[in-house]
Amino acid sequence: MSVLPTELCPLSEEQRAIVELCQAFAASEIRPRARAVDEADTEICWDLWESASKAGITSFMLPAEYGGGGFTDVFSQCLVQEELCYGDLGIGNLLCSAGFFADPVLELGSSEQHAEWLPPLCGASPPLTSLANTEPDTGSDAAAIKTTAVREAGGYRLNGTKSWISNAGAAELYVVFAKTDPEARARGVSAFLLRRETEGLSFGQPMRKMGQRAIVCREIFLSDVFVPETQRLGEEGQGFVGLMRTFDISRVILGAAAVGIARAALDFAREYALERRSFGVPIIEHQAVGFRLADMALRLESARLLVWRAAKRLDAGLPARSQAAMAKLAASETAMYCTWAAVQTLGGWGYSREFPVEQWMRDAKLEEIEEGTSDIMRLVIARELR
Repeated sequence: MSVLPTELCPLSEEQRAIVELCQAFAASEIRPRARAVDEADTEICWDLWESASKAGITSFMLPAEYGGGGFTDVFSQCLVQEELCYGDLGIGNLLCSAGFFADPVLELGSSEQHAEWLPPLCGASPPLTSLANTEPDTGSDAAAIKTTAVREAGGYRLNGTKSWISNAGAAELYVVFAKTDPEARARGVSAFLLRRETEGLSFGQPMRKMGQRAIVCREIFLSDVFVPETQRLGEEGQGFVGLMRTFDISRVILGAAAVGIARAALDFAREYALERRSFGVPIIEHQAVGFRLADMALRLESARLLVWRAAKRLDAGLPARSQAAMAKLAASETAMYCTWAAVQTLGGWGYSREFPVEQWMRDAKLEEIEEGTSDIMRLVIARELR
């Protein structure tokens, strides 16, 4: 198994400990279960969630003052995400999903909201959480959402539909984005905290997906859902700002996830190429195979450096919109290339379900789509160049 290069970014003892914990968990718990989870398709692997929770993995990224592991810097979160997703991309993303919920709460929420909504995520049996922004007609264009939040006495009445929402239905806690001013685009988006049992909140059937099946997605239906004003995050119209900050962080972390699966693909293909013989020699000695593995290694190392650079900028409080987009774009396309290259290296065996590389290729595709497609990432970078 390849390991993290740390000559440019030496790790603290605490970082080494959490990396080693996640390496061991990925090897002993995640990888052996990955195929069964993929086959189950629309079932959440609650046993893995519970095991990871007991190990502190599901809350490692939350502030220590609320009971979390205290690894609040993006760089450490990238280290963990890469190791977990080396075991399995979908499972790794599931186990770290609390961070996607917590980011807008920490960014926009009051101290009272922090104290109410974050400690449960750090308990012995933490609930699943969900962030709901995508809608049937609005994917990457977050400012174009149509879900409305109409003010009334004591709070707001929400109506609308969300689609492709990770953990929907299974999650107990939600951050939902809605328009408090439908005509104002980005300036009209506000964020709200909801609980699953809220009246008027309902869910569609699990969506059958190409990959990353450990994360179950459903539609969310909001029908005259009343939300108290105390459950609005920040001021009216601040939701888009909080969402963009969350995207900057989540895109970098998803980049680390993509690096993890790309690394797994390279390791698997290399080991196969060393063992498989053709024309009397290991196939790694065939120029085409050797060059393909070299391309995988080159893209992997390049993508990781972009991820780490963006993470370090975010941790330093520097603008990182373009760097986050570059990291996600490079890492997601690297994951797609490396998993394809692994399938190609194994030939017919790579196409079969006997080996994991065909699943990894299906899983990797989502990284080029979620939290902003590759086309959107290129647009973000181009705008920053103007």
